[in-house]
Amino acid sequence: MIYREAGDFKSSYVEDSQTFPIKGDRWAYWLALALAFGAAPFFITDYLAQAIVIPFLIYVIAAMGLNLLLGYCGQLSLGTGAFMATGAYAAFKIMTAFPGLNIVFVIILAGVVTAGVGVLFGLPSLRIKGFYLAVATLAAQFFLIWLFTRVPWFFNYSASGQINAPTRTILGVAVTGPTAPSWAVYLVCLVFVVGLAWLARNLTRGTLGRSWMAIRDMDIAAEIIGVNPLKAKLTAFAISSFYIGIAGALLFTVYLGAVEAGEVFGIDKSFLVLFMVIVGGLGSVMGAFIGAAFLIVGPVLLKLLLVNSMGWPTDLAAHFEIMIIGALILIFLIAEPHGLTALWRTVKEKLRLWPFPY
Repeated sequence: MIYREAGDFKSSYVEDSQTFPIKGDRWAYWLALALAFGAAPFFITDYLAQAIVIPFLIYVIAAMGLNLLLGYCGQLSLGTGAFMATGAYAAFKIMTAFPGLNIVFVIILAGVVTAGVGVLFGLPSLRIKGFYLAVATLAAQFFLIWLFTRVPWFFNYSASGQINAPTRTILGVAVTGPTAPSWAVYLVCLVFVVGLAWLARNLTRGTLGRSWMAIRDMDIAAEIIGVNPLKAKLTAFAISSFYIGIAGALLFTVYLGAVEAGEVFGIDKSFLVLFMVIVGGLGSVMGAFIGAAFLIVGPVLLKLLLVNSMGWPTDLAAHFEIMIIGALILIFLIAEPHGLTALWRTVKEKLRLWPFPY
């Protein structure tokens, strides 16, 4: 059996606290990165990229951002769609104001703008929590969407009310606009996913992440032992909104190319990302990947099965798809309330001890 720690000895605290303590996990991680960066761009098709891979990567970032706030800090938010819209509209205004600015910096600056908005709407968390905080962030959802659809300055006084991403290039290759090749868009999204996942993992293992978890578990006790609730909650809102803003900017610039806030970033978007976090697993970076795969990749595969393989009508398959996905969410939440990540951890622990009882 190769999935063992036997013979994999640690001689320092750094080695003992590494993200992947088992060699098999480390090899799998580096192999996955090598395939994602070195092989996938040469074999990815336009349909696979546009229908599955690119939206999956973008929603992984959004789910990571919400998981930092909800899973690690315990602050419930229903304004994810509005914060994604903030990132999209911030990217649009930056792109039109600074035509020569690199698209990577545009997306990062859009995340910074969204972080500021997130801190503003996170201020009520200092006084309220739980259901009341969810209602406050829900108010932010409706207010921001109303703002982006009713104030003409945000869409540059366009008659249609729609914003469009102008063409931008990286190293001479278009990554936005209709001429952008799918492999280039895929690589841009992949770089952001890998970088932000690495950042999230290190944040949650450090002092800031420990303060978030202390607030999540018992905020009064955390304040008694020296955790500053103001700093912990507002930094959680800021960093979470930063991630979500980047996801919204990517969704607008490199994926859709044209959006209208009321249609693309409605309340259903907030619930979609929330379900990703719950199904994937609260308080886990891996949970963002699993939850996004379940709710983005799963419906596409189910549609291919029902429509292409079984010949179902498209409208009937769409309704049946919603029923199946909803039923699976309920089943998973009942069978494993801690998310699919907890189930994955259990399987790994059993593999490490097999064939001995656990």
